[in-house]
Amino acid sequence: MKLFPSRLPNVGTTIFTVMSRLANEHGAINLSQGFPDFSSPALLLERMTHHMQAGANQYPPMAGVAPLREAIADKVAALYDAHYDVESEITVTAGATQAIFTAIATCVRPGDEVIVFAPVYDSYLPAIELQGGLARVINLQPPGFRPDWQQVAAAINPRTRLIILNTPHNPTGTVWTADDMRELSRLVRNTDIVLLGDEVYEYIIFSGPHESLARYAELRERSFVVSSFGKTFHITGWKIAYCLAPAALTAEFRKVHQFNVFTVHHPSQLALADFMRAEPEFAAGLAGFYRAKRDFFRQQLAGSRFELLPSDGTYFQLARYEKINAMPDTEFARWLTIEKGVAVVPVSAFMPGGTDHGLIRFCFAKNETTLAAAGEKLRAV
Repeated sequence: MKLFPSRLPNVGTTIFTVMSRLANEHGAINLSQGFPDFSSPALLLERMTHHMQAGANQYPPMAGVAPLREAIADKVAALYDAHYDVESEITVTAGATQAIFTAIATCVRPGDEVIVFAPVYDSYLPAIELQGGLARVINLQPPGFRPDWQQVAAAINPRTRLIILNTPHNPTGTVWTADDMRELSRLVRNTDIVLLGDEVYEYIIFSGPHESLARYAELRERSFVVSSFGKTFHITGWKIAYCLAPAALTAEFRKVHQFNVFTVHHPSQLALADFMRAEPEFAAGLAGFYRAKRDFFRQQLAGSRFELLPSDGTYFQLARYEKINAMPDTEFARWLTIEKGVAVVPVSAFMPGGTDHGLIRFCFAKNETTLAAAGEKLRAV
């Protein structure tokens, strides 16, 4: 049989899978893939078991169970003074990647252009390509990785359909400011451009509030806003998230959602609704929790030959390694994993075209024993 032409001829296995597999093969400490190595909240696990045993094991409503959507609405109102209708503007999704893919599939048509900021999370470009869209890449420059609004303005044209922003930003840890949101508002005013906010690290900001698209009425009316329960409650393996959007956008979003996922794991939704009501302080404490881990990890690398860049949000830390050797970042990441026992991600994996800034990404969402063991190895490099 002749193989059909690939829809994604330039796409291979994601870098996160590659580096985690390499870490497993060589017994390295895995600071590459962004998942915690500590437990989820005990009450959340207990409520999951409760709802499974109580019989919530069949299809839930397509948009998500009402108690969870109500809890999301209350949370967003409290955080951002933004009021989304439970029935028509909130959809529970099978992880943030599915929500992002669905939003892109909802509004991007062949020939449409989508503005993205690089380093760019690896799922965005394939999703755009599968819809026949064209990515217009705005390169963020180290060490600050801040958006250049003159470049964004120059990239906007009549074919611009969507702008995707990711704040707090993976992999750089950069956090967009209120000034950034005002500039974005100015540029999209009087256009038909749709916005997609990847805000999965919304609670993990180390100074100031999270400037969500939902916070700004002018932006909210044209935005899909995606957040992740996996990142917030240490349950990345549950693959559960949500998408906020005005009713007209949500109606189109759900047309796609119902045919690529239909609905999401039933007992997980009920457990999350219970937990959000019972322990709202858990999410509110994430910034302090991860700030302590960031600071502990940075202390572990004090005296090493790595140069640490600022990390204002997320649970990632970028570092330069030029004082160690001059390898390309992909080779350095493999060498560090195989020879030195610590797995990381090369930042060029987030760069369309593979631009190499000589940077690697560490994940510090780990127990202190894990971070201390990694630090001992890294100080010896």
